[in-house]
Amino acid sequence: MLIETPEQLAAIYDLAPVPASAVKETDHITPHYRALIEASPFVALATVGPEGLDCSPRGEVGAAVRIDGPRTLVMPDRRGNNRIDSLSNIVRDPRVALLFLIPGSGTTFRVNGRAVISADPDLLASLAVQGQAPRTAIVITVERAYFQCARAVVRSRIWDPATHVDPASLPTPGQILAALSAGEVGGKTYDEEWPGRAAKTLW
Repeated sequence: MLIETPEQLAAIYDLAPVPASAVKETDHITPHYRALIEASPFVALATVGPEGLDCSPRGEVGAAVRIDGPRTLVMPDRRGNNRIDSLSNIVRDPRVALLFLIPGSGTTFRVNGRAVISADPDLLASLAVQGQAPRTAIVITVERAYFQCARAVVRSRIWDPATHVDPASLPTPGQILAALSAGEVGGKTYDEEWPGRAAKTLW
């Protein structure tokens, strides 16, 4: 049976949230929430556009996002695959959602808000790493912010070294590209050159 209406959901779930689930939500970054963001070097950025949804990984040395005020977050757009899916979505629909992961902690942190893309030279210069400034920055106005309970992280055991996957057991990017392109892109050479290419284009 498919669940297709709010009434059907209500028949299965108790939709009244417990007090802790409601009181934890704010429209700004509190001092405690600042500590969670500043401890997170990795965040998943979700956006929406006419072509559909996108979710992009973002990471930094230190905090993945800078806090510029109680309701303002700044995320540098570092070098990537140049698809600019997230940025293309934001210029047409400003709604964004962020999920912050904190290494070693079961707590995750969520932000919903609206974003703009800035190419302000002073802002970009303030985000430079190793002398390399990002081409743009995503400036997010916080609308909803709250921590997520640890159940998903506890179940997944994501930080437990005993559960970590041996990379050698997985297909490599070069193998995946070669299979998808009938050998025209990727392959062993792609994998061998990637570490050097990444080191030169990390920032």
